[in-house]
Amino acid sequence: MQSPPSDLRAPLPVLPTMKPRLIRRLLLPLPILLLMLTCGYVAERLSERAGIRALAENGARQLELHARALESEISTHTYLPSLLELEGNVIRLLLQPTPYRRERVNRYLEGLNQRSGSRAIYVLDPSGRVLATSNWQDADSFQGEDLSFRAYFQDAIAGRPGRFYGIGTTTGEPGYYLAHGLRHAGRIVGVAVVKIRLDRLERRWERARLDAFVSDENGIIILSSDPSRRLRSVRPLDDETRSRLAGSLQYHWVRLDELQPLDRQPLNPGAELLSLPVRSANGEEHPVRYLAQSQPLHDSAWTFTLLTPLQDVRREAMSHGMLAAAAFALLAILLIAWNERRKVIATRLAAREALQEANSQLERKIAERTADLRASNERLRAQIRERRQAEETLRKTQDDLIQAGKLAVIGQMSTSIAHELNQPLAALRTLAGNSVRFLQRGNLETASSNLQTINELVDRMGRITASLRAFARRSDDTGEAQLGKAVDAALFLLQPRLERTPLTIHRDFAEACLAIDQTRLEQILVNLIVNAIDAMATQRDRQLWLEGRLDDQGRYRLGVRDNGPGIPPALRSHLFEPFFTTKPGEQGLGLGLTLSASLAAAAGGSLSVRHPEEGGTAFVLILPVLATAPNETAADE
Repeated sequence: MQSPPSDLRAPLPVLPTMKPRLIRRLLLPLPILLLMLTCGYVAERLSERAGIRALAENGARQLELHARALESEISTHTYLPSLLELEGNVIRLLLQPTPYRRERVNRYLEGLNQRSGSRAIYVLDPSGRVLATSNWQDADSFQGEDLSFRAYFQDAIAGRPGRFYGIGTTTGEPGYYLAHGLRHAGRIVGVAVVKIRLDRLERRWERARLDAFVSDENGIIILSSDPSRRLRSVRPLDDETRSRLAGSLQYHWVRLDELQPLDRQPLNPGAELLSLPVRSANGEEHPVRYLAQSQPLHDSAWTFTLLTPLQDVRREAMSHGMLAAAAFALLAILLIAWNERRKVIATRLAAREALQEANSQLERKIAERTADLRASNERLRAQIRERRQAEETLRKTQDDLIQAGKLAVIGQMSTSIAHELNQPLAALRTLAGNSVRFLQRGNLETASSNLQTINELVDRMGRITASLRAFARRSDDTGEAQLGKAVDAALFLLQPRLERTPLTIHRDFAEACLAIDQTRLEQILVNLIVNAIDAMATQRDRQLWLEGRLDDQGRYRLGVRDNGPGIPPALRSHLFEPFFTTKPGEQGLGLGLTLSASLAAAAGGSLSVRHPEEGGTAFVLILPVLATAPNETAADE
């Protein structure tokens, strides 16, 4: 038997040497693929974290800016409720409600509401019922409503600032309520409430494409750039809380559904990652991932939440992960090519050039991104500097305006008082000369009387200058004045004018004790009588009526009427304007009526003018009464 040829047995040893190489070629792509996926995943996660960190820094600045804007929107109206405490008509209405006082306060609140831009302003009595309101003429007026169940009324009547957000039970409109307890003689006699609308902030957020909302102390979203989230709770509400909110009607009859995120991942205090369902234009809901940053407001228990979408960050992170995976794949290809003893040099060079190009593009994108971020930071810093400078300029302008207004009032009063002091000085000169002659004749009694009169005039001049100093220090007017004494003093001061321009004075007024300083009442009467004398200077028959009585409101109405030519209709609307005068040349400064009206208003009264059909001009001075003496009527002079 022959043995097999040797050439047939030769290939047998080759099989074991080819099998390991085949196994390596089959198994090598698997670890490379796993490493590539791992590298891409790590790069994606790192890029996403870096992007979220950058968004968080930028969002923190936007959060602070918009939170301060919301606080500023609220703070512009916080002074309004306490401002009503300075209005005497409001306090008098709360102390003694009458239809006349209610109408005056309604009109005052209507004008104040229009000027301040608020939604409504109203006044409640201690029982919580609306006495006066700015919308008294509207069909949905708050007049007469019982709002004692509102939390802001309960806080304000207890002496605490009332702050409350809710939906109106009458109009169904949401708003923020600012309440303040009105005090009189150390006790709270009522509550002033201002309702403002904050939907302007929502429209501003929508225009700026800002996704944000504000939740109140109950966890209810009260402001939102997305209307579908409004009046939804950001945390679960138990049955007791729902019953309490339903009983207070703070949110009217809204169900208060919970805003449930699909998932939630806390990052740090005040920041977390949320996935919320968002309805698209075609009505389908899809989840959107947000970076949610929250910050509590300083002056309230509200929380401002800013939602920043993470689609761009996610997209950029995926691109970075893919780029990292591609880079690792290129590196693996290079290593394989090197391990294959540089068999494909052209392929390796092309891969190296592609890698360099990818790196240069990445560096260029990073540089452009860094430049954009720096430019954004500079713009934000510039905006902050401009805002601070604008606030400082506003405060300085307000201080200058207050000081200018005070100096203007002091200048008006000083000019008028100096004009009034010239008349007693002339009387002093005449009395002093007469006293010298009476002393020379030995008529000591008459000289003593003149000296006594001189002493009284000097005291009166001192009271006038003291009144000027008091008026410069504060705007209120306290004191008491006897009407008859004030009329006699005014006529005495004007005696030289009355001798040159004689007229018949009809005194028909009831004696009363008025709530105004004696010198200021004399000053008002002197200005009105001088105007009447000047108006009748060119006619022979000169008649002046001083008529006064108590009105239905318990105030004193004093009329000063002349039979002069009257005031032309074209000039009547300018009578109480500063520096307006109908006197020719330099006879008048145009400050007498302005000063008189200011003094009357400071005492809680008013000065008005009417034009009788029989001719002439009649000024009506209305002042509060302290005590009324028995009626007495003086005879004609």
